[in-house]
Amino acid sequence: MYKIETHLHTTHVSKCGKLEAPVLAEAYKSAGYSGMVVTDHYNRTTFDYLGVNLAGPEDKVGPFLDGYRRLREACAPLGIQVYRGAELRFDECENDYLLYGWRDDLLADPEAVFRMGIAAFAPIARAAGAVLVQAHPYRAKCTPAIACYLEGVEVRNLNPRHDSHNTRAEEYAQQFGLLSLSGSDCHRTEDIALGGILTKELPSDSMSMARLIRSRRYTLL
Repeated sequence: MYKIETHLHTTHVSKCGKLEAPVLAEAYKSAGYSGMVVTDHYNRTTFDYLGVNLAGPEDKVGPFLDGYRRLREACAPLGIQVYRGAELRFDECENDYLLYGWRDDLLADPEAVFRMGIAAFAPIARAAGAVLVQAHPYRAKCTPAIACYLEGVEVRNLNPRHDSHNTRAEEYAQQFGLLSLSGSDCHRTEDIALGGILTKELPSDSMSMARLIRSRRYTLL
C-alpha cells in the first residue's frame, strides 16, 4: 500500500508556507509516504509574492510551479513521487478549490481564471480532464459550492490551526455523491503527514494521480 499526501504547500510559492522542499522531502520519507501532491496557492497573493505581473506577457505557470519542481528534485533520490496540483481561489469569494491533473494552458492566464469564478471554470476544467475538489468547505469564511461544480470535497482537512468542521464536509459529500479526500493542508512542521490517502497503486505522473482520485480507489488517512 502507498501513502500519498494530497494537500501541501511550499514556502517557495505559497506566502503562508514555511517549509522548504528538502525539509518536506525528508519529513515525508520518514513518515512513510510514497507520493505528494504540491497544491501551492493559486491566488492573487501568490503572484504578488512571486513578483509576477499578471498584466505582463511573461510566463505565469513557470514561476507558480517552482515549489513543485524543487520538491520533485528533492524527492527523486528518496524514491517519492511528486505530483502537480494547485489550490485555487477566485475573486468572487474566499473559497478554495484543490485542482488535480491540470495542464499548463488551463492556468496560463491567472487574471482570467480569478475573474472567471467557479461556475465558469468548473466545466472548462472538467473538459480538460482535471479534478476539482473543494478544500475545507465549512471553514470560517468558506461556504460549500453548488455540488454540480465539484467532483469532490475535502472531508478531512487535518490542519491543526483551523476548525474545518470535517463532519459537515463529509455529510455534504455523501448528500451529493461527491468523492472524498483527506489532506494534511501542510504549511508548517506541525502539519506534516497528518492526512492523505492510502492506495494499492502509485500513479506515475500528475494526470494518473487525477485519474486515481476520480476512480475513488483509495481509503482516507
